Amino acid sequence: MKVIFIEDVPKVARAGQTKEVADGYARNYLFPRKLAVLANSQAATAIETHLKKIVKQRAIEEAEMAEVAKQINGVAITLKARVGEKDKLYGSVTGADIAEELTKAVSREIDKRKIDLAEPIRQVGVYDVTVRFTHEITAIVVVTVMSDAEGAPMPVRAIKVEAPTEEKKEKKVKKEKPPKEPKEEKPAAEKPAKEKKAKAEKEEKPTEEKPSNEDKPVTEEKKPKSKAKKAAETVEEKKE
Repeated sequence: MKVIFIEDVPKVARAGQTKEVADGYARNYLFPRKLAVLANSQAATAIETHLKKIVKQRAIEEAEMAEVAKQINGVAITLKARVGEKDKLYGSVTGADIAEELTKAVSREIDKRKIDLAEPIRQVGVYDVTVRFTHEITAIVVVTVMSDAEGAPMPVRAIKVEAPTEEKKEKKVKKEKPPKEPKEEKPAAEKPAKEKKAKAEKEEKPTEEKPSNEDKPVTEEKKPKSKAKKAAETVEEKKE
């Protein structure tokens, strides 16, 4: 279903945008709360004036937020709290605490909902905290959390170690990967075994195919006997 948004809906659309949404989402959520209307010529005409006002008002608000973001960007604030063992806080520092201290520092009201903090701070240290006015308008403030004890040292910012990207990890793994020894060694190990087997077969074949030594003397002895007979016959003939 195609709808025209009348109000901003976080992570969905901004007022004045036309988007395709699920039928159930439009009927059960957007329409009852008057956040959007059905996208047709009649509805568009009815809300045209309303949307113009919204767009104009938004432009004014965004200009103000951009000015505040510029003013607070890079501002450093310090928050003190009770600290226990290993520099851990007994409580925690929340977005509301940061917004309150920041309001005092810049003399302008900072909404705690604009403090983009994934989770409360529970450790002494120096933190870069994002103040998000809109998706495009943001500012970074430096928040130092330290012990409230008298004479407590000011914490030092820890050096951030950049986490390797997936591509770097893959390259590192490829470089450090040892060569596949089994594949390289297998052919080398098999060749000698095959050669030995071939040699053994060659050595065995001559012993099987060779005529035995016992046959040779027999043939050699027969030759002298036949010559002797011929000689004897020749002698007898001469005698006769």
